[in-house]
Amino acid sequence: MVEVELDQTDEWGEDRDWQALADAAVAQAFVVAGFATNANVSISITLSNNDEVQALNAQWRDKNKPTNVLSFPMLEAEDLAALAATGKGVALLGDIILAHTVCVAEAEEKGIALPDHVTHLIIHGTLHLLGHDHIDDIQAEHMEALEVKALASLGLGNPYSDN
Repeated sequence: MVEVELDQTDEWGEDRDWQALADAAVAQAFVVAGFATNANVSISITLSNNDEVQALNAQWRDKNKPTNVLSFPMLEAEDLAALAATGKGVALLGDIILAHTVCVAEAEEKGIALPDHVTHLIIHGTLHLLGHDHIDDIQAEHMEALEVKALASLGLGNPYSDN
């Protein structure tokens, strides 16, 4: 069972069911990643502001600027594998945090709805928590393919296409 704990700042508004969006995005990330477990796992997602994300980005990545999404995995690859294999235990997979103003600007630039962009970023962040990365071209292609597959299953388009 996967539990998504969602917190949000006021600027994200109450007019959208961000919890349902986050639940769906995380669930699809698990499906495409092939990560199935009977263990109780949770992910913490914070829909925040640029200032908080900038501070975290500076502290943990030495980049003093806001970014769209940050992921903070709590488990090493061996621990993830054991959790998936045994199906036992309780674990916090990690934290995902998004910056509102950056996300809004990117969605506008791409000409897509903010919820669609946030869905993509939550899928991206969840894949990081599940051990995927995009450090080199091969890893990036694989991770992008998983993201595209998860988005398609939710009826959303390919964010990497030129269309």
